[in-house]
Amino acid sequence: MNYDFRRIEDKWQRYWAEHQTYKASNRSDKEKFYVLDMFPYPSGAGLHVGHPLGYIASDIYARYKRHQGFNVLHPMGYDSFGLPAEQYAIQTGQHPALTTETNIKRYREQLDKLGFSFDWSREVRTSDPTYYKWTQWIFIQLFNSWYNKDSNKAEPISALVEKLKLEGNTNISAVCDEDTPFLTAEQWKALDHVAQQKLLLKYRLTYLADTEVNWCPGLGTVLANDEIVNGVSERGGHPVVRKKMTQWSMRITAYAQRLLDGLETIDWPQPLKDAQTNWIGRSVGASLTFFTEPIGPNNSTYPIEVFTTRPDTLFGVSFMTLAPEHDLVGKITTKEQEVVVKKYVLETSKRSERDRMADVKTISGVFTGAYAFHPFTQEKIPIWIGDYVLAGYGTGAVMSVPCGDQRDFDFAKHFNIPIPNIFEGVDISEEAFADKEGTIITNSDFLNGLSYKEASKKVIEELEKKGLGKGKVNYRLRDAVFSRQRYWGEPFPVYYVNDIPVMVPEEKLPLTLPEVEKYLPTETGEPPLGNAVQWAWCTKTKEVVSNDRIDHKEVFPLELNTMPGWAGSSQYFNRYMDPGNTEAIFSREAIGYWQDVDLYIGGIEHATGHLLYSRFWQKFMFDMGWVPKEEYARKLINQGMILGTSAFVYREEGTNRLFSKGLIKGLRVDPIHADVSLVNSSDELDVAAFKAWRPEFKEADFILEKGSFYVGREVEKMSKSKYNVVNPDAICEEYGADALRLYEMFLGPLEQSKPWNTAGITGVYSFLKKMWRLYHSNKDGRFYLSEEEPKAESLKTLHKTIKKVNEDIENFSFNTSVATFMICVNELTAQKCYCRAILEPLAVLIAPYAPHLAEELWELLGHTSSVSGASFPKYEKKYLVENTKEYPISFNGKMRFTITLSLDLSKEEIEKQVLAHEKTKAQLGGSIPKKIIVVPGKIVNIVE
Repeated sequence: MNYDFRRIEDKWQRYWAEHQTYKASNRSDKEKFYVLDMFPYPSGAGLHVGHPLGYIASDIYARYKRHQGFNVLHPMGYDSFGLPAEQYAIQTGQHPALTTETNIKRYREQLDKLGFSFDWSREVRTSDPTYYKWTQWIFIQLFNSWYNKDSNKAEPISALVEKLKLEGNTNISAVCDEDTPFLTAEQWKALDHVAQQKLLLKYRLTYLADTEVNWCPGLGTVLANDEIVNGVSERGGHPVVRKKMTQWSMRITAYAQRLLDGLETIDWPQPLKDAQTNWIGRSVGASLTFFTEPIGPNNSTYPIEVFTTRPDTLFGVSFMTLAPEHDLVGKITTKEQEVVVKKYVLETSKRSERDRMADVKTISGVFTGAYAFHPFTQEKIPIWIGDYVLAGYGTGAVMSVPCGDQRDFDFAKHFNIPIPNIFEGVDISEEAFADKEGTIITNSDFLNGLSYKEASKKVIEELEKKGLGKGKVNYRLRDAVFSRQRYWGEPFPVYYVNDIPVMVPEEKLPLTLPEVEKYLPTETGEPPLGNAVQWAWCTKTKEVVSNDRIDHKEVFPLELNTMPGWAGSSQYFNRYMDPGNTEAIFSREAIGYWQDVDLYIGGIEHATGHLLYSRFWQKFMFDMGWVPKEEYARKLINQGMILGTSAFVYREEGTNRLFSKGLIKGLRVDPIHADVSLVNSSDELDVAAFKAWRPEFKEADFILEKGSFYVGREVEKMSKSKYNVVNPDAICEEYGADALRLYEMFLGPLEQSKPWNTAGITGVYSFLKKMWRLYHSNKDGRFYLSEEEPKAESLKTLHKTIKKVNEDIENFSFNTSVATFMICVNELTAQKCYCRAILEPLAVLIAPYAPHLAEELWELLGHTSSVSGASFPKYEKKYLVENTKEYPISFNGKMRFTITLSLDLSKEEIEKQVLAHEKTKAQLGGSIPKKIIVVPGKIVNIVE
């Protein structure tokens, strides 16, 4: 019987679906194990062969844990809100829900074809109102909470209100806005309701604030840093500018230290931990204040707060630099500098923060015309603006020390700003003072003879005496902007009364997206929800009503922004535990049983996005007592990428002539991507198909090489834009899902990136056919199994395979397991082993990797239930212990032949058997040896 993988895979995929083989229970006596994949965004392009890499790895491990007797939760869902569906809706007028549904259907078909053991009964979609009801619910809980520094956790805002009533806020230690005023209890009570609510916004964990954002006019929305490439939007290539807007923000900074501390408790890749550590950016130093000279018609003086990790360098300050977006720029700039400053601010707004941070070569800035006074010397210090200072980092202002900072030095040199010689001859760089205590820091009388740490301490003490500064721990991490000017996202459960945000009652959730005629911003610049005609909240009936009923008495306007993509992905791992629950985000029983994720697999590109924000939400939920663990994933693995082999044609510069790869030497050419589907295995391009695909080259001259046109090849990221995508459907159709699964693992270590080569899958496919034949050894190719006892050599082959595969899975070294299977099948074939005692455990052993083949063999072996319920074979050391030795038999020191003898024999027994051997008798020719030297387990030497 031939290995008919199409029949086998279709049969078992239907079986798993019909019998819900992989459905997990929230009630089980078994030990739990939760395996999680980062759920995909369902794009219209579907999956390519690079996407399933992590899913295959997690599926192998999930199946392995089932075989070990665990109750395994392995769910899947879709991150189905997002900008691509909205952009498609703008272009076609088709509702994003329709395209999203179509894309999800396509993804589900592809995922099912690959034989994943997902519990589809737990599927979630972030765009499903029954799901985002709970995202909205968490938003409300964050709004109704504040962070108490004394208890070091989030607490209900009602507790803060009680404190304000009793004692005001002068003794309250909280994470709040910098400009929060101090009030007595009487002053708090004297505030009207609106004023009280405005004050509480300064404490809430989600709040409204004017924030510098990446605004993309072309898309009509705010973009995250990772959605911008080289100053333009990743999608569409539209310009992006920095702009101040009123936005919802999440006070993630309250959890900065706990986010750092938590990294020590979880088994996550070190590069990812380093990325989060650097993103959070903890710095120990001082906050100090410089006051400007009197400015403007009212002779106003403004404080400029700066943060520095090196307060000991305060006497080296020769100028100050503000971020172009700093609030004070417009207030302190003199009339003489007004034009040039405004021009510079406008130019800078077109550059993203990421570009400005990365650019260490360009020196640009403008003098504001204003001066500040040095806190100690009262010397006048010029105030500049420069784009190397960021409004979102620190205070948006720096005290510039040219003799201690390279950028400050370059800036001062470029603009001829005097550099004081207070540190002349002394290296004050951070590197020079690392871990050094006794180094003389300066020739200043104030700090002379002190180490930099002692000097810093003294400066802070003196600043505190003057009321101009204090010691401080600072974090690079900024509060996360949570608003997006999009349609296709979670609506905020918020309406506005006198411009104060009020939450929609929890019992009325979800607040679902309204229908809109257009998905673009309104003509007056409002977000797309501004196009909705039914988007107002009636406080009397507690329902959404028509906008024309807004009277600001009973009916009020609803929020027009929607939540960002990371909202839904920040809690999905917990919702999977109890996705059908309509009364709560999950039951205590479910969260109590599953606790947390045991293994999470996904890309490192989410290190400072999803993987940071989700940890923040988990910690908040832990503070509220809803989850038992402060970190939601014990172990995380970042899978590498599968790279595509791109194809290129070469156009001669300035012409419409395209040259075959072997003819471009000496020519100036532009490489142009060609779709890999138009190229055969010999790298020959189908020229006619290429012309049909790219009509602009219809009349081009294709210069052939030996009658053919050969493309160039280059390994790149597999991407639709590079036309190097390989469709897994085609691979499954030609070789089967089991072959694809094994091949993706065989390519190399899971964490490393590796190039795809379709030709290489034939070796894995041949192995599967060879394994099939091992179970079908009858002359007519029918299934055959022997019930006889296996030979020692077959038991040895099986158990060394069990040992290696078990170790490989535990160490996530899936690539070496595939090689081990190949060796095993080759050895058993050579041994002509058809014993049930060997082939039955072998079918279970390969089941995590090639589940369809394993299921079919398991059924042929006489079992009526799924192989997934079988126990994983156990390694027995005794079968690998050598009990015989192949002794080299030497005569007068020269080896003549070998004899296999038991290792249990004594010297006398070895000598006796050797002498009795026919080859020994022939060698001696009837003579009696003078001496016999026997070293047990090693050699026998006969001296004639």
